[in-house]
Order: sequence, then structure tokens, then C-alpha cells
Amino acid sequence: MKIALIGAGQRGMIYAGYAFDSMQNEIVAVVDPNKEKRKIAEERFHISPEMAFDNSDAFFNAGKVADAIIIASMDRDHYLQTIKALELGYNILLEKPISPDPKECLLIQEKANECNRNIVVCHVLRYTNFFAAIKQIIDSGELGKVITIQHAENIGNFHMAHSFVRGNWRNSDETSPIIMQKSCHDMDILVWLAGSEAKKVSSFGNLQYFCRENAPEGSAERCMECKVADQCRFDARKAYLPVAGEWPATVVSEDQTEEGLMKSFETSPYGRCVYKCDNNVCDNQVTNIEFKNGVTATFHLSGFSNKMHRTIKIMCENGDIIGDDSDNMIKITKYSSNSKYTGEEKTIQVESAEGFHGGGDYGLMLDFIAGAMEDGKNSKTSINRSIESHVMAYAAEESRLMNQIIDMDALKKELLK
Repeated sequence: MKIALIGAGQRGMIYAGYAFDSMQNEIVAVVDPNKEKRKIAEERFHISPEMAFDNSDAFFNAGKVADAIIIASMDRDHYLQTIKALELGYNILLEKPISPDPKECLLIQEKANECNRNIVVCHVLRYTNFFAAIKQIIDSGELGKVITIQHAENIGNFHMAHSFVRGNWRNSDETSPIIMQKSCHDMDILVWLAGSEAKKVSSFGNLQYFCRENAPEGSAERCMECKVADQCRFDARKAYLPVAGEWPATVVSEDQTEEGLMKSFETSPYGRCVYKCDNNVCDNQVTNIEFKNGVTATFHLSGFSNKMHRTIKIMCENGDIIGDDSDNMIKITKYSSNSKYTGEEKTIQVESAEGFHGGGDYGLMLDFIAGAMEDGKNSKTSINRSIESHVMAYAAEESRLMNQIIDMDALKKELLK
């Protein structure tokens, strides 16, 4: 199968790499405004120079040149690029969020169904062994019906600083609110595990730490000029030099030598003081959800943790499920009759899978390739299944800003006007 790539950044190159290396597909075109990124993609996938474009309009004007397309561009570019791709007849792998605008999400869904095209949204968590195992336990019925869920995304303080303070997704006016950009994943997982659409959503959160009033005395605008950098854990040299050649250092500069990274710290966004950036997204947010089937859930997003991981506790009628995806451990406990008996317990060590997101990226690509060759409507993360998570994330942000509970059906009616 022939595939085109729009957006040759980290995510796009990962997806295209799996399609090319492991699944023996051709990557026939690349679109990216960055000349270096285009050149790397050209060489990596043996793309002819005339099929490397610096803008999507030029690419689409060339007509349909492939069977399918990966859209991994910036959030606010997704809508127009996806609509044009659908009109040309492409099946699409679409990086999340579908769009920061929920109305655009719904219009994309409508257009995909009208064109009878397949859009698979990159909700990679559904494809991980960890969450698949939890879903299997729930579906087995051994613990009865799900009553309530506690779920947390612990972003990692260094990831928060890299992506949501210094990086591309720091400012919701340019991209998306953090709960949409980072945690529509988690909204999707909650919909999947609860087995229901949401009924009501409320949310609270703010930007509490990564702001100027918390800057150390004597700090500068950039790390390389800062007199107190040696006392700061967010100093760019501490954040990126020890992980040269790996994420997130690979985002900072194409040149991963110490000299190349140090030079980048002088001019790139990643050398800025984390307390003095133009970021406005929350660094912490809590969301409460009532589902239509009666299940309730809390979701806690936090940039204040030492590692990146998700934790979950699912309380059912006859027992609970507790998991941490950083160690792939799931503990199942059946409730006891009294305090002297601990209850029947079982621990599952989920098999690790190679690749990013616990093997979720690879599983996603397998699903997309298989679906693109057929009708694709049964994908785990088809556009029709993925819409709910995005409307929930939008509802959470609206609730946070407006300080009110959001009725999901009323919101959907308003969006469809």
C-alpha cells in the first residue's frame, strides 16, 4: 500500500516508520514546512524529491498520489487537511486531537461518513496490552458491573516542562487546551471501560506553578544566561544532554551532539526559563464524569510527578481492579465478608510490548493498515468511536472556564446547530 505523510515530526515519523519497516508499505510523499525534517523523511523512506512538499496545498493540488495518508501536523491544521484528504478519497490515520474545535470534529465525522472513508484516530491506549487486559477483566463479568472509576494521568514534571510549558502545546490559543491535546486519550479510555457515553461533566484546574511569580530570584529569560541554573532542575542542560539521541532531546534539535544541543539552547524554545514562557495551559486539572449507564468517574491530570505513567482503580460490584501502566501490573481483589479476611487477590503481570506507548503505536498501525485495505469501520478507534472523547474533553474545559456542570446531550445539540 502507498502512504503519504503530512507532518514529519516525532509522531508522524514513528507511524510512518512502522508502516515502512515492519509492514512493508511504501511512503511515497512527505509534507512538512521544515526543510530538515523533509530531508530526513526523504532519505529514510526513499521518497523522490518531487514528492516532498513544504505545504499541504501543494501536496493536495497534485491529486491523489497514495492509497492512505497519515496526518500528524499541528492541531489547528487538522480540519482543513482532513477535509481535503477525504474529498480526494484517502483513508486517514489522524493524530489526536481530531481538532481543538469540537464542531470541526463533528464535521470531520460527518464528511468521513458521507465520503465512505475510514478515519482511524490515534488513541493508542486502546491498543496496549495493559488497557486491553483491564477491558477483558471487565467484560468477563467476574467482578460484576463497573460502579465507579478513579483514573490519573501523571504527566511527569519534565514532560510537562518540555511539551506544555516550553513546547508546541504550551498555549491553547495556538493549539489546544491540555485536556484535549494530552488527555482526550484518557477520556477515550474511560468511555471504553465504562461502556457508555457521558451524561454530565464538571472540571476544575489552573496554571499554578509554571508562571513568572515562581521564578527563582536572579533567574534569566534563558537557561544559558541564568546565574541560578545550577540550582534549577529545569535547566535545559540537565533536561536534555543526558538523554541526547532520545526523546525529548530529539525534538530540540536535529543535531544530537552536545555542541548541537547547546547551540539550540541559545535560540530554541527549549532553552527558555520554564517560569517565563508564554504558556497558558493548566498544569493540574480534575474532571468528574457521570455516564449514561450510571457509572461515575474521576480523572486527574497532573504535571507534578517524577515519572510519566497512568494509574487506575476500577471499583465493581464484587471487587476492584488496580493498575499502574509503568510496571504493567494489575491487581484484582474480590471483596471480603469482614475486616479479618483480605479477600481473594490475584496479580497479573501484563506482557510488555515493544515500541512506543507500550506497543500501542504498533498496534494502532496494524489496525489502520488492515482497515485501509478493507472498509475500516470496525477499527477500535474509528472516527465514530473517537468523537465522544473529544466532546468530553471540550466539555471539561468549558466547565473549568465557566464554573458549571456541562450536560453532554445539550452541548452536542448546541454544537450541531
